[in-house]
Amino acid sequence: MNATTDAAVFAHGLTKRFGSFVAVDHLELSIARGEVMGFIGPNGAGKSTTIRMFCGLIPPSDGQATVAGFDVGTQSQAVREHIGYMSQKFSLYGDLTVLENLRFFGGIYRVPQSKLAERLTFALSMAGLQGREHALVATLAGGWKQRLALGCAILHRPPVLFLDEPTSGVEPQARRQFWDLIHQLAGEGVTILVSTHYMDEAEYCNRIALIDRGRLVAIGSPGELRNHGLGGVLLEVTAQPLGAARSALLNVPGIVEAAVFGDKLHVLVGPGGPDAQAISAQLLARGLQVGPIHAVTPSLEDVFVRLVSREQETREAA
Repeated sequence: MNATTDAAVFAHGLTKRFGSFVAVDHLELSIARGEVMGFIGPNGAGKSTTIRMFCGLIPPSDGQATVAGFDVGTQSQAVREHIGYMSQKFSLYGDLTVLENLRFFGGIYRVPQSKLAERLTFALSMAGLQGREHALVATLAGGWKQRLALGCAILHRPPVLFLDEPTSGVEPQARRQFWDLIHQLAGEGVTILVSTHYMDEAEYCNRIALIDRGRLVAIGSPGELRNHGLGGVLLEVTAQPLGAARSALLNVPGIVEAAVFGDKLHVLVGPGGPDAQAISAQLLARGLQVGPIHAVTPSLEDVFVRLVSREQETREAA
């Protein structure tokens, strides 16, 4: 075990460069055993590159990282033997049956023959695929395929599991069921890092790491990020037309941001900014229709957009 930490996944100054492009920029991260950590960020933020380094697939350019106690740079083979990995692209074999895929991956992961039958039964049960053992994988719906992929990834009972956008393109009900499986595994002590584009999924994580342009923007529980991530009061504004209302409010001193949120606006008001009555007056003065205006609890999407904008503002000012 690495002497610097008892964390299941640990990174200090972790950096990856491709030529002059910095994909991951001095990442600091620590994930406890049995924790479900969400990894949130836009395309190109560095999520997949970070996961590939954690899996020992590509070496870091700088910094250090350990997974299950093994150094990703110098002990990559040992790392790969102690992790499970599931990519955003379905990677099983459609022309094989469910059971044939499981047996194949059992061989890849070197599951002992004496334990294979037990592991196959566990995977089928966990994924809810009993009775479908002989179905061709190509005939399964997306949610069932993802469950099978997860079953294959944990056949060797890894202590750490990396899921790279595992529910992309999966219908909402199947996504919720997939998260039930994730928490079942976490309850058994498996440490899980899962990247996702879906902000509602982030609510299911114990903690969330927000990453943008290779940098860690913020980290904390969903509640902590909602409570401390904005630096102002969030108002929900009902007004029509929305586009004109948003443009008008962006020019009002004290208003930090205004974004369309369904059929309303979410308006972030900084310290000393206008209250609901003043905002209503501003919109009415421009001939717009105005409805109720009231404070709301920020969503994780509100927090993410604001923190990324703040990070960009800081970089531009540097």
